[in-house]
Amino acid sequence: MNFPCSFLFILLLSPHLAFSSPSHTSQLFETWCKEHGKTYSSEAERLYRIRVFEDNYNFVKRHNDMGNSSHTLSLNAFADLTHHEFRASRLGFSAAGRNFHRGRPLREHGVVREIPSELDWRKEGAVTHVKDQGSCGACWSFSATGAIEGINKVVTGSLVSLSEQELVDCDQSYNSGCAGGLMDYAYQFVIDNHGIDTEEDYPYQGRDRSCNKERLRRHVVTIDGYNDVPPNNEKQLLQAVAVQPVSVGICGSERAFQLYSKGIFTGPCSTSLDHAVLIVGYGSENGVDYWITKNSWGTGWGMDGYIHMLRNGGNSQGICGINMLASYPIKTGPNPPPPPPPGPTRCDLFTFCGEGETCCCARRLFGICISWKCCDLNSAVCCKDHLHCCPNDYPVCDTKRNQCLKQNGNITRKEALENGRSSVKSGSWSSFIEAWIL
Repeated sequence: MNFPCSFLFILLLSPHLAFSSPSHTSQLFETWCKEHGKTYSSEAERLYRIRVFEDNYNFVKRHNDMGNSSHTLSLNAFADLTHHEFRASRLGFSAAGRNFHRGRPLREHGVVREIPSELDWRKEGAVTHVKDQGSCGACWSFSATGAIEGINKVVTGSLVSLSEQELVDCDQSYNSGCAGGLMDYAYQFVIDNHGIDTEEDYPYQGRDRSCNKERLRRHVVTIDGYNDVPPNNEKQLLQAVAVQPVSVGICGSERAFQLYSKGIFTGPCSTSLDHAVLIVGYGSENGVDYWITKNSWGTGWGMDGYIHMLRNGGNSQGICGINMLASYPIKTGPNPPPPPPPGPTRCDLFTFCGEGETCCCARRLFGICISWKCCDLNSAVCCKDHLHCCPNDYPVCDTKRNQCLKQNGNITRKEALENGRSSVKSGSWSSFIEAWIL
């Protein structure tokens, strides 16, 4: 049973609560829940979230009542999360070992002779929609794809939304998916892979999954190198942003950052980098300079997913360390031509399986396959019993129990249905030999 936020609001009168006006805040909490579609699985959970909401409400009110800040806070989409819960679920940047395995840039960033007084790459069509990393610590992948999307638009004139999930699943040499990563390593992965797939073709799942090798081979957008802005050099960071959107590491774990609403964010925040975002421009307001920064927490945070962060604040490291660790991809040429449309899968000179199917050998003679069957899954694993095949996300065949397994765990019935029911059919494509039994 899900308990609506308005359930038993009389309990807000508890002496443990510190609201100055319980009826007002009760209505506020109910309105907030409706706006964000919040329901809770139990009464105990709902009551706990009310107390968390109360604490965040008091924090927001104290800040906004001071009236001397250039930014305001609000009860945004994260107002029912404790600060600890928020930090545990919404970050994911890891700067450890950055100087190891650095790519060799093709060129140094040139000096921009005339830097405009303000710039917004969104107005140039070089920024995709605001995305949401969810509770997966993959901010590094969103920052990296955003930078690649930007330079691809600048060079080719085409804005293509790219796949964060490909980076989460497949970029495992130095990055760690939902457990954190670094943009430089993501750029190097795209270079080594000769490109990256689109978000549409390889959509974001918000969790670690096995690498889809078929989509890994779809190289829609390429880059040629990457470069690092010298640390703590705001002038060169500005020059880089004047050319393209730039990835940066920041400290995003402050409570004021969690509940940011609008205005120029001036802290307080440390320079302990734990989050990755994308600078997409810069400007000034009432004599205060700022960076236009795209986040990956959805449009329910900040200014429709964006934040203005103080620029030229007098600290070489920048607000929240934004000048400390910036990088950008380099692209010098067009993308490869699109692959031809898929057709039948060739098993041997005389045998084919249908589009999106996998050839599985049914019979061998002297190590040579003399009879083929067709699995109705793309890039599947053929089982040794010659009767079954498994999805590539679950490549271990357990023929005794008629199951497909991960490397270290059983597939559940729900997951099996999500991944598709595997079967092997004859080379004539006309009859099922045996269905996969769960």
